[in-house]
Amino acid sequence: MKIVIAGAGAVGTHLAKLLGQENHDITLMDEERERLSSITETAEVFTVIGSCTSPVDLAEAGASSADLFIGVTPEESRNMISCMLASSLGAKKTLARIDNHEYLLPKNRTFFEKQGIDSMIYPELIAAKEIAMAINNPWTRFMWELRGGKVYLAGAKVRENAPIVNLYLKELMQVTKQFHIVAIKRGADTLIPTGKDQVLKNDIVYFTTLRENMGVLPTLLGKSSFEAKRIICMGGSRITERAIGELPPHIQVKVIERDRERAEQLVEVLPSNVTVFVEDGRNTEFLLREGITEADAFLALTENSEANILGCIMAKQHGVRKTVAEVENIDYIAMAERFDIGTVINKKLIAASKIYELLLQADASNIKCLAFADANVGEVIARPNSKVTKKLVRNLNLPPDITFGALIRNGEPMLVEGDTLIEPYDQVVVFFLNRALKHIEHLFN
Repeated sequence: MKIVIAGAGAVGTHLAKLLGQENHDITLMDEERERLSSITETAEVFTVIGSCTSPVDLAEAGASSADLFIGVTPEESRNMISCMLASSLGAKKTLARIDNHEYLLPKNRTFFEKQGIDSMIYPELIAAKEIAMAINNPWTRFMWELRGGKVYLAGAKVRENAPIVNLYLKELMQVTKQFHIVAIKRGADTLIPTGKDQVLKNDIVYFTTLRENMGVLPTLLGKSSFEAKRIICMGGSRITERAIGELPPHIQVKVIERDRERAEQLVEVLPSNVTVFVEDGRNTEFLLREGITEADAFLALTENSEANILGCIMAKQHGVRKTVAEVENIDYIAMAERFDIGTVINKKLIAASKIYELLLQADASNIKCLAFADANVGEVIARPNSKVTKKLVRNLNLPPDITFGALIRNGEPMLVEGDTLIEPYDQVVVFFLNRALKHIEHLFN
């Protein structure tokens, strides 16, 4: 597939490297030569120096023959204009990164589609929803709703005292069928497990489950659930602002922002349950004075990944049970895991999730890239006469980098087992490693 990416910033560069690994024909364009020079040393990417709002430069970058054009510069207006121009030149599909959630409303999306913008992504809004989900389910590392909350994908660390420690998956399935382990992160490795694999202490297990089973899972993983009523936020970013808007109004929130002008803006827009302080969130004396030892959750959402990780480490030392860190430097995500940072937010991976939706030729939606696991989850519709509908799941000989976690049939959710026969139009929750896109297309088309 021929893909043109406008904007060689953090998101655009990450996407170019990621998609380049899957043998797509990638062109990355930017006005600054320096931004482009670094990526050519590490990835098979063609680069073009030029403006994404210039029809001439877009044509030189190959937008007219692109299967997908992606606008991810820091400026929303440039992304939207570049997508309109690329579409008019002949690009088959376009995606723009935006900063205004109103553009995503159904009444507005049709208008933008007519202008040549097929898809839009607002990473900060998606990140805010992830944070709210993590606060509402603080015993998890990760929580994601599928099919409107009928199915959940969750990730959590297995404690030493968990009843499932040292059980083989085939034994576990005999004990309970309330969840389906779809992946295990062990150290630096992610594996799609079989019945012959064990669950070990300190594994991060990813599992699918139905809504009615969520209450029993913390105990099985050696954890206890709790309600986060008092939250401290380090950094008054747009993600902070959006995340607070997603939280219940009874939660007490304290926001610590160094910049006075930004703090004053937040006071004007945040609800009455939020107190804003002009202070450095790393000031331990201030945090102790404002009750860090009594906080249930600590959100570190500044633009500095290192500061966010250190802030969460400090919060955990003072007894905070749930920590969330925005870590935009992907190389630091493994470090955050080693320090037991609970939930990690990364806008690059959020953007990559949306791109995967567009790349997958099968009927797919709601793709999610997982920060810790180097893997993805998505919902894929089984087409009539597709290979996946011909045999029981146990007889499909699935590649080792794919597993099915659950499905929705006629609106009803169910977990997938070995003797499940997937039927046409089932909406299947697929967990897959990054290299498996082509396998999914082969199974579901």
